[in-house]
Amino acid sequence: MKIPFLKQLQRLAGPVAHEVELTATGPESTRIEQAIRFLLSELPDLLMAAVVDVSSGKPLATYTTDRDLRPGAVAGFNAEAVRQVQASLRAHGTPQEQVAEMLFTLRSQLHLLRLVPSERLFVYLAVDSRDTNLAIAREVMRNGIALLEPQLQTK
Repeated sequence: MKIPFLKQLQRLAGPVAHEVELTATGPESTRIEQAIRFLLSELPDLLMAAVVDVSSGKPLATYTTDRDLRPGAVAGFNAEAVRQVQASLRAHGTPQEQVAEMLFTLRSQLHLLRLVPSERLFVYLAVDSRDTNLAIAREVMRNGIALLEPQLQTK
């Protein structure tokens, strides 16, 4: 039974586990949801995922398997990390270079962040390193990003 009030109560305690939460509106919301659902279908052991606006750090869609994992909370920090690396490239005199991907390797998890070609958004995911290797996560991520900006893909 679906009771809207109970669902709202669950959200007060944190993200709802095993549910895509879409905050994006407008025409791109369909592509964002498709990208998250693609990641879920290709990486069934996915711990969390998000599509995030780089400039604001606002998550446009999130998914988590555990209420203690908060992709929406880390989205802003990850966006700031991207902006700092971009600023560092400009300071080094290499503004033609672009951030493509960032990897955070933990003892039992891999956290992968990849920017879309326009650099407006990034896709973030976390997997258990015992369940998914980096090559698989990268390939799935690449195909998921193609759903976000298909007109910009060259391959």
